[in-house]
Parts: sequence; C-alpha cells; structure tokens
Amino acid sequence: MPAMHVRLGALAAALALSASLSTGASAQKKYDTGASDTEIKIGNIMAYSGPASAYGVIGKTEEAYFRKVNAEGGINGRKINFISYDDAYSPPKTVEQARKLVESDEVLFIFNSLGTPPNSAIQKYMNSKKVPQLFVATGATKWNDPQNFPWTMGWQPNYQSETQIYAKYILKEMPNAKIAVLFQNDDYGKDYLKGLKDGLGAKAASMIVQEESYEVSEPTIDSHIVKLKSTGADVFVNITTPKFAAQAIKKNAEIGWKPVHFLNNVSISIGSVMKPAGIENGQGVISSAYLKDPTDPQWKDDAGMKAWNEFLDKYYPDANRTDNSVVYGYTVAQTLAHVLKQCGDDLTRENVMKQAASIKDLELGMMLPGIKVNTSPTDFAPLSQLQLMRFKGETWERFGDVISGDVGG
Repeated sequence: MPAMHVRLGALAAALALSASLSTGASAQKKYDTGASDTEIKIGNIMAYSGPASAYGVIGKTEEAYFRKVNAEGGINGRKINFISYDDAYSPPKTVEQARKLVESDEVLFIFNSLGTPPNSAIQKYMNSKKVPQLFVATGATKWNDPQNFPWTMGWQPNYQSETQIYAKYILKEMPNAKIAVLFQNDDYGKDYLKGLKDGLGAKAASMIVQEESYEVSEPTIDSHIVKLKSTGADVFVNITTPKFAAQAIKKNAEIGWKPVHFLNNVSISIGSVMKPAGIENGQGVISSAYLKDPTDPQWKDDAGMKAWNEFLDKYYPDANRTDNSVVYGYTVAQTLAHVLKQCGDDLTRENVMKQAASIKDLELGMMLPGIKVNTSPTDFAPLSQLQLMRFKGETWERFGDVISGDVGG
C-alpha cells in the first residue's frame, strides 16, 4: 500500500511540474507579428539613392552586422530577418515603404530609418499602429517625446544639444563673433538652427548676421556660400548633409573665405565629406563626436576598434573604413542587439519599447570613452554627450571634455 502512495505522490508531483512548466512556457514566450521561435523580422528604410545616398552604407553595415549575429546563432536562438528598402530620402516614398513593411512584410518593428523628413512622415502612422519606430537615424529633438509618441525613439545625440554646445564655445572663445549660418530647409536644418539660437540666448539676434537656407533638391550650394561670405562673418555654422557639406568646404577654399567653421556631426565622415572636399580645404573645421574615428591613429590598439575591423574583414570587406557612417551603423545595430537580448522570450512590440526605454550605462566598443547609452520611460534620448574636435592633417583631433547637451524631451 505505501508503494502505491509513493507512485501517486510521484505522479502528482510530475503532473504539477509539467503544469508549472507549460504555464511557465506560455508565460515566457510571447510574440507579436514578426517574431517566432526561430526569427525576428526587422524593417528598415534607407536612402540608397537620391541626395542623401551617402548614408546608404548605414543600411549595408546593419545588414552585415545582423549576418554576423545570425552566423553566431542569432539572439536567444532566433535569427534576424532584416528587410531594408530604399526611399531615396523622399517622404511620400517612406510612407509607402513603411506601409509595405508593416502591412505586407509584417515586421515586428522598423529600426533606424534614415532622415528627419522621412521619419516625420511616418511617425503618426507608426504610433497609431503601435509598431515601434526604433532608434531612428536622425538627431531631431522631437523623437524624445514618450508622452505623445510612445512608439518612436531616437538614438544619436540630438541636434539642438549639439548646436548648443557650439554656441557655448562661441560665446566663451569668440564673444564678438559675427555668425553666418547655412542650413537645410527642413525639420533637420531648423532643429539645429533652434539649438544654436537657444544656446546663444539674448545674443543670437546681434551675433547671427545671416541665415541662409537651401533645398535638398538644389544641385549646388555655391551661390549661398558666396552670399554668406559677403556678410563679412567670421564664424560659419554649416548645417548640411554630406554632399552639401563637401561642396561648402570646397567653395570656402575657392573664394578664400576663412571663418571659424563649425560643421554638424552628421557630416563628419572623412570618406564621404572631408576627402571629396579636399583634405587641405578642411583644416581647422570644428565639429563634435561621440563615436571613435577609425582614421585616428590613437585607436589602433583599442579593443573596440579591433573588434570593428574584424567584423568588417569577415562580413563587409568592401566597406570604406574612413566613413564614419560605417561606425554609426555598427554601433546602433549593437544597441538593438542589446535590447533584443533583454527582451528574452517576450518579443511583443510593447516589450521591445519597454526594454529600449530601460537601458542603463551601456558602453559599446566604438563609442568614445565616457559616453554611455541611457534611457528611461520618460527619456527617449539614448545619447546626449559629445566632445568637440578639430580637423587637423588627415584626421579629427578631440579637445576639451565630454559635454552634455541641455536639451531633454
């Protein structure tokens, strides 16, 4: 008789265990459209053609990084299926591609789509669909608005913080400066301009002698540069994307205009801006950085730089290693991999956003020392620190401390 009891007891225990395991498993594994036991489907929209096509390498780098992740077994055993489309930096096309990704490809979320106007065009759609628009490839300040747009998050330091840092430097070093500004006539350009004016405060009106805007459809900005030179400005704030940044540096040299030149961080690539402009023409240009510059010899024995080079050797051998965008694509992809690991087996859209909004002091190999990724449910700005740098010889030289911008959400 006692033996029977033991068997029943064992059976009951086994049943209880299997019940707890199955509820545990069902509690553990949660999926939304785009995720399963075997894959995570991620959408992306990039300018592979058109006026901002210099940034296309970001998408190519991300694709290579996810190939590496998959070759190493995926994330928590799931392979990444990365679907990237071209929108030529044209907002109507972005809307079309976003709909395709969400409604027919059925991705879990859209990751690191490029550009302020394109992302602005799909922000309401993504939020109404409750599909994450995660780590967008634009520093516009408006991506940090969790209250009104809980499904949209930026990644890089925001534009207003960056120009505020330049403004602080100008006020300290050149308090009597006459400033000429060239900016792209869209949300991206205006965001940078606002940061500059906020940073200069009451002195903005007297210090800024000319604000000149250009359209992204213009073939050249030469005439704008000639006009800005005629103002007699001794400081030039250059708010342009790579193609136009290279034109501006070149034209300044051609017409002998030598102001103190501040160039926005989105155009610091040596491969796609400084070399095409002529290395000799870019001497002394000031910008800012949060990522390591692969052309800077000080990083040659750095572990993070070595890992980046090994990744490129194996997964993207024809990458242009002087192009900062390749560093950017790699680092934002690493940030996403971190978030997906944190999601565990709960691959719902809600949990993806929850994990993206709870990153604490994440340091990645290609970020400058002292720069960390931090987010919270009320702060959707993962990065907010920068260091000033000056173009010297064939590379950027950093100077001063790592500075935090003042712009929150």
